[in-house]
Amino acid sequence: MSSTIKFGTDGWRAIIAEDFTFDNVRACAQGVADYLKESDKDKSGVVIGYDTRYASEDFASACAEVLAGNGIRAILLSRVSPTPVTSYNITALKADGGIMITASHNPGNYNGFKFKTEAGASAPPEVISVIEKNANNYTLEEGHVRRLEIKEAIRKKLVTFHDPFPGYSRHVKKLIDLEELKKHSMRIVVDSMYGAGIGFFKDLLEGGQIQIHEINTVRNPLFPGIQPEPIGKNLGKLARHVIRDNAAAGFATDGDADRIGLVDENGRYRNTQEVFALLAMYLLETCKERGALVKTLTSTDMLYKIGELYSVPVFETQVGFKYVAPIMLKENALLGGEESGGYGFRGHIPERDGILAGLYLLDYIVRTGKTPTQLLQDIYKKVGPHYYERVDSYLDEVAKKQILSKLSSGNIESILQRRVVKLDTRDGFRYKLEDGSWLLLRFSGTEPLVRIYAESSTPEDVQRLLQYGQEMAGV
Repeated sequence: MSSTIKFGTDGWRAIIAEDFTFDNVRACAQGVADYLKESDKDKSGVVIGYDTRYASEDFASACAEVLAGNGIRAILLSRVSPTPVTSYNITALKADGGIMITASHNPGNYNGFKFKTEAGASAPPEVISVIEKNANNYTLEEGHVRRLEIKEAIRKKLVTFHDPFPGYSRHVKKLIDLEELKKHSMRIVVDSMYGAGIGFFKDLLEGGQIQIHEINTVRNPLFPGIQPEPIGKNLGKLARHVIRDNAAAGFATDGDADRIGLVDENGRYRNTQEVFALLAMYLLETCKERGALVKTLTSTDMLYKIGELYSVPVFETQVGFKYVAPIMLKENALLGGEESGGYGFRGHIPERDGILAGLYLLDYIVRTGKTPTQLLQDIYKKVGPHYYERVDSYLDEVAKKQILSKLSSGNIESILQRRVVKLDTRDGFRYKLEDGSWLLLRFSGTEPLVRIYAESSTPEDVQRLLQYGQEMAGV
């Protein structure tokens, strides 16, 4: 094994052929097999899904060989599958867990390995630490990783195949009235970003009055011209098509379709914090549901005000759905979400689902008869204006240690002549200011980045806060 395997915010990700090798992937699969056996959770099999990245299906097959070599049944999905579709099938098939081969929104030279629990959720830190430790105990050269060649494993029925779409489709139809939705005549544009979400919106909405224009719908592991993260700088093509087609909205899913990006009717990207607020209002106001909201500390404070309006509790966690999911399960939460654009829903799986989030947003537009812009204007009338932005800067480990040392030793009492009323160091350094604005410096768990976040009542103040944060970080 060429390097230490380190799981981040959501799984292990590395550059293909450098660290993301078949040997290391097999070591991760063996780590999962050991965890399941140690926990006596190896009786019902493990679902294995994969995205559109280079050789993802081959890495998935390698995982299946290792599980089979350990006497654990591998349920290998028969087609490219978004992470939420893989996760749903874990629960539908009553499997012991799942493996997803994906690097999510990372650049095309990355791939990754995620482990999901029997609930279809991102595994909690205590589980990941065991799998990570197990994986790092193995090297193929020493012969510790147990494998059964795929053809033999299929013959012995230790590897079986399953189409993930039919069951997922039936389940989604229980959560949203697709037949009613399809009666409405409108145009939407869908950008699958060359990823695992290709075709899913069209398949779910086919046969109705909704006209769907899909872009970036061929499998291309290079993700030409973009990084498969559905944020503004990557959605220029989607915005142009929304305007050209006179569409009601544009929806984009990331590389494994667990995140959603929204472009409004004017071709304007609406940020992830606005989408979080839209989904909360759709469920609470339009659907008349009630239940807790779960947010990460990078998510908008609009959620607190919405929670007050509808008398529902709001819980805040560290970044990562591995922290959000346990609270969603414990509280039977209505909605959980992240600043990154991933949202999970009650009655579904405690995991992000960009496809279902897009369908809910579309249903919100149809049921209210309002545009995304009008819906957001309604929200701001209730909670006041909120503006947000994030900037990312690459840095190496030496620079990271220097910034950490500087921030840890500093005692910042005010920022831009506003008193710091609270410093939260659970996941980075978040400074809450006396006027309700906030600034956060946080190191990515999946990439060599420092992320700087700010939220305030004006876009100009957001820019001032971001500049201050960049000066603090020396980037």
